[in-house]
Amino acid sequence: MKPKTVCALALISIALIVAVLIGRKPPESSLVQAEDRPAGGGDRIPVLVELFTSEGCSSCPPADDLLTRLEQTQPIPGVEVIALSEHVDYWNHLGWTDPYSSATFSARQNDYARALEKDEVYTPQMIVDGHVQFVGSNANQARDAIATAARDPKAAVTLNLGSQNSTTPSITLDVRVSNLPVISADHSCEVSLAITESGLRSSVSRGENAGRYLTHTAVVRKLSHIGAIDPHKVSTLSAQPIVRIDKAWKRDRLRAVVFVQERSSRTVVGAAQLSLAKQPAER
Repeated sequence: MKPKTVCALALISIALIVAVLIGRKPPESSLVQAEDRPAGGGDRIPVLVELFTSEGCSSCPPADDLLTRLEQTQPIPGVEVIALSEHVDYWNHLGWTDPYSSATFSARQNDYARALEKDEVYTPQMIVDGHVQFVGSNANQARDAIATAARDPKAAVTLNLGSQNSTTPSITLDVRVSNLPVISADHSCEVSLAITESGLRSSVSRGENAGRYLTHTAVVRKLSHIGAIDPHKVSTLSAQPIVRIDKAWKRDRLRAVVFVQERSSRTVVGAAQLSLAKQPAER
């Protein structure tokens, strides 16, 4: 082969390679693509993500879907998203009674409104670590708020299974809280326990979502206060709360969530979660 021919072929090859590289599109940064790569392994920083929602609200299903994606795919590297779906009851008089709703969650949302100095409550509302709120279907804002909250100081919260009673049936949990960070002058904190259930479904027949089949994740079945801690008086808290499993709940879909929240500011300073699914030896 002649030298001129070799040079010509080489130039053509280089031109083709450059054309291919130029023609490639850079990877898009979207929530869905990020969620295809869940953060894996190692210690992750817990961030509590609460969604105030209702089956009677037509704007809520997209927010419910977002909470599901955040929990199932864990899109923020190094962060453990701990989800709570709290169904308020103030939509119930508008045509559809949400079977998962409770006045407890409406009251909790109103507590947030006072702490965050908001004039009104709304659905869907997402609140991250108790101090950042926004419309619950805003995926970009959710990602930013979660990533920012992960940089805040956190208390050490451990949550383990204790004893079990198959007759009741009930489970005793072992909770320990220590190393509370100082966030505000009034630093007394409440320690709460939420029992959540995922995989819940409803066929809505009335109201704004009439004709829709809705699915939910991390629905709070029970929310209770299990203790208080003031770092000016004590350095740790230990508790052994008993969880009674309701017949209507599916245990394999249950999680226990313990979180520590400042009483005045409502800022969440620590959290942990634990699956309550039966162990192989129990089945």
